[in-house]
This record gives sequence, C-alpha cells and structure tokens, in this order.
Amino acid sequence: MEEIVDSGLTGITLRVHDERGEWVGSAGVSKLGEAAKPPTDGHVRIGSNTKTFTATLVLQLVAEGRIGLDTPVADCLPEFGPDRRITVRMLLQHTSGVFNFTGEYYEDGTVVAGIPATTAGKEWVDNRFKTYRPAELARLALSRPARFEPGTGWSYSNTNYVLARLLIEQVTGRSVTEEMQRLILGPLGLSGTVAPTTETEIAEPHAHAYFRYEDAGEEKTVDVTSLNPSWISSGGDMISTSRDLHTFIYALVSGKLLPAELLAEMCTPHPTPIPGMGYGLGVFVQDTGRGGTVITHNGGAAGHAALMYSTPDGSRTLTATLNYVDDAALSLAVPFQQATQRLVDEVFCGGQADPARQAD
Repeated sequence: MEEIVDSGLTGITLRVHDERGEWVGSAGVSKLGEAAKPPTDGHVRIGSNTKTFTATLVLQLVAEGRIGLDTPVADCLPEFGPDRRITVRMLLQHTSGVFNFTGEYYEDGTVVAGIPATTAGKEWVDNRFKTYRPAELARLALSRPARFEPGTGWSYSNTNYVLARLLIEQVTGRSVTEEMQRLILGPLGLSGTVAPTTETEIAEPHAHAYFRYEDAGEEKTVDVTSLNPSWISSGGDMISTSRDLHTFIYALVSGKLLPAELLAEMCTPHPTPIPGMGYGLGVFVQDTGRGGTVITHNGGAAGHAALMYSTPDGSRTLTATLNYVDDAALSLAVPFQQATQRLVDEVFCGGQADPARQAD
C-alpha cells in the first residue's frame, strides 16, 4: 500500500478477506495538505466497477425471462437504430464494435474525440457539472463509424453499458436506480452504494479527488470530489465503499445473485488484446501467472478509483478505494498498474509475481 502511495497516488484503503478473516488498512492522505488517512469505509466513485453491477442486473433480467442474451438490441431500442447484428451479449462483452462516446484510441495513435472526457483537461473541469442524458450519449456514439463489425473483435467501449442501461429501463419500465435497488443493493444490504445518475455530491465520509490541468501556462489542481457523473453514465457513475464491494463480489461469485448457468456465462472469458486478461460479461478474468485466475473489474473516475478482485469461489477477495490527482495525460496509469499488480501478487500469489509479467 505504501508503494502505491509512493507511485504518486494520494491515498488508498484496502480490504482483504480470506480463510483467516478480514484485514483492513489505509495509507496516504484523505485530503491534500492534511495528515489524516483515507477513511477505511469511505465512499468513492467506483468508475468502471459500475459495469459489473450493470451486467449483473441485465443477467438477472435474463434469469427473470425479460430478455435473452442473444436478443438483438434493435428489438428493444429501435429508436436508436443500432446495427441489427448487435446482441445483448455483445454489449456486456464489449464485442459490439460501437464507438466509445468518451473517445476512440486506435493502435496507430489516431484519436477520435467523443464528449469532453477527463482526457480533455480544462474543458472537462469547466463542464464537470453539465448533465448528459444516456440517450444523448448513445445517439452520439451510434452516429459515429463503428470500430469493427459486430462480433468480429473486442474493444472496451463505455457506450455498450449506456445502451445496457437504456435496455434495462426499456424492458422493465423503471429506472436503472430502482432496478439496482430491487435486485442488488436492497437484497445485499449495500447501504453505502448508490447509482447517482445526476447527483453531484458524495456522502461522508470520503477521501478527496483532484484533477490537474494547465491554463494559460499555469498548472492548476482542482478538487473534483463533487461532479455530475452523468458524463460517464452506466459506464462508470456509481459510488460505493470497499466493504460493499467485497459484499457484492463475494455474493456474485458464490452464486447468490445469478443462476449457476448465467454465472458461468458471465465468467467465461472472451480473448482481449490485454496480456493475461479475458473479458466475460461485465468482468475481467485475469490469469494470476501462478496457475490460477481471479474475477475482477477495476475503475477510475476523475481522481477516485476502486479495485475489486475475487477468486472464482469467493474464498479470497481484495477490494480497495483510491484517491489521487488525475490529469489529461493519465500520467499515473503505468505506475498505478504496476503497483496494483504487486498488490494482487501479494494477496493472491503469496507475494510471488510471475517473472514474465514483471519483465513486461
């Protein structure tokens, strides 16, 4: 944990559950210029961990017979005109090929901009209280050229999960917040977890999130703990705690939320370009490099982040919340990933890292 703080993050809280019980700790600071550590049960914007909650919700609707995994999305959302070959499964698996509304990054270095996301620097800071409607984000993305033909590739796209949100609301006639409460948050007692849609505040206690940008040649650092999360929608808008994330991932992998056959579908990895990583339906399946796998999803959202890992049987979990100073260059990405991998190795591999992966 100290290593992660040393890599440049402001603070981290960590929760590990295994055969010996629970271990909880924190390192770094909750707020710049102050000495207090981040609160161990603090609320945090969990970013793309939202996708695991959303995928679980869709699969619960599949279990209820409301929709099929191989149903064409166009059957439910005809007003958006999606390619008829795109299925519900492709949305959850990131194999639809739809344009990512936060911007597309191609292997040759080409960038095709979407909405002003955190990579836009001052423009994003100035617009961080703007409200975006999910339908607006979906229409923007579907008006752009697809990255590939449906089902022929894999590319991580926030648009998939905005479409999944619209699908949930169309099929049920209720908001995603209501359905999340009915099927996940209520049954599991996740009182620290919310799908805030356009609400700008985050409940106490919480560590502070920051964003750094340049304006007229001067570097500025702004507290962005309060923001309107509608810019990312169900691609990453939820708020939770390390305790709730543990409760959720344990309940998920141990079969308390989904029938066995749908959980197996969720955790069956589709190949991705990321070494050692496959993607199921709303979860990554990561090879530990030591003969095992972990079910995981992490997420970051403008100075806040969350980690969520579990063995396939739930016997060991790692959940963490982080706060940091974000920037348009994503300058913390590499040191953060390296430090996180050390943490995963420590918890799931007894501190023994895969030599090949360390070399990478």
